[in-house]
Amino acid sequence: MRTLWILLGAFLTVGCQASGHSDPDAGPWALGFITPYAMDGWVEDSATVDVDGNLYRRIGSSSSGGRKNGTQGASGWLVTGGGKERLVVDAKLPVRIYVRWQSLVEPQTYQGWIEFPESARQVMRNALTKECSSVPETTFLPKRASVRLGLAPGGIVQVWALDECRRAIKVARAQVEIEPKGPDLGLSGGTYYPLQDASKLYVEKYGIPYGSW
Repeated sequence: MRTLWILLGAFLTVGCQASGHSDPDAGPWALGFITPYAMDGWVEDSATVDVDGNLYRRIGSSSSGGRKNGTQGASGWLVTGGGKERLVVDAKLPVRIYVRWQSLVEPQTYQGWIEFPESARQVMRNALTKECSSVPETTFLPKRASVRLGLAPGGIVQVWALDECRRAIKVARAQVEIEPKGPDLGLSGGTYYPLQDASKLYVEKYGIPYGSW
């Protein structure tokens, strides 16, 4: 009888330990940046606050050019076919995300925090826990959630979370502010990264479609 109680206690202990490690907000997750076609940008800095209130600075900086999306040109977004992802190390799922970037076609520098809704975190949880019924599991890399920030001229930020099938679900849109110090917080003397030749030609021909994002 004593042996039975010992085995039962060990079983309950293991069960509690297992359930303690199944935090649905633990991640991992990655952050990526895109721009509309020809609306080139350069991300100077990014950060996030997670569900536990922890601040994670300097997630990364990178170029954020976008490829053409069918006939929509610069008015559309190619969310899952472009951009670069950076793993947000140790952070749980986000409640807000910060970005500062150079919009090279204007040129102008923008910065601001974007609130991340609970519905978006649920999409990320699904990506971490559910299987995609239309795609065999073996065709995917190890599970992780992903967020895409779409950065557009005028300081528009659109946000997508990728579901378990890597489909882009739009979860937020924000208008952020101009950074008064300019590019690189004033350290570059007002100098912006150069605009690609193809983007320059596109803008000269079609202009910047403000209001389409």
